[in-house]
Amino acid sequence: MTVDSDRSLGNALILGWKMLCPNCGKSKLMKSYLKVANDCSSCSQEFHHQRADDGPAYITILVLGHLLVPLILISYETLRPEPLTMAVGLSLLAIVLALYLLPRIKGALIGLQWAKCMHGF
Repeated sequence: MTVDSDRSLGNALILGWKMLCPNCGKSKLMKSYLKVANDCSSCSQEFHHQRADDGPAYITILVLGHLLVPLILISYETLRPEPLTMAVGLSLLAIVLALYLLPRIKGALIGLQWAKCMHGF
């Protein structure tokens, strides 16, 4: 399959990150937190065949690791917090960041699949 010239990868990634339809950008890509809509209510682009699977979770873990490990090292060296305080604080930060990033990364991966005409798009 060839990639359509009007399917901008950058635009599709941005719209996916915003959890909007990568085709028109007018309606929501997700119908709940991580559940992808079957199709776009504006342009009728089908999403039922997308295959993000575990990719968003792996990428979220990778990003969180690269953000939190330097933060752990810097805070330990400069602030010297109590171990329990540091564990609770960084655990809460990791949970909040993971919950924020996971649906956005999933949307961006669906945008990538749409732009590259993968999995029936």
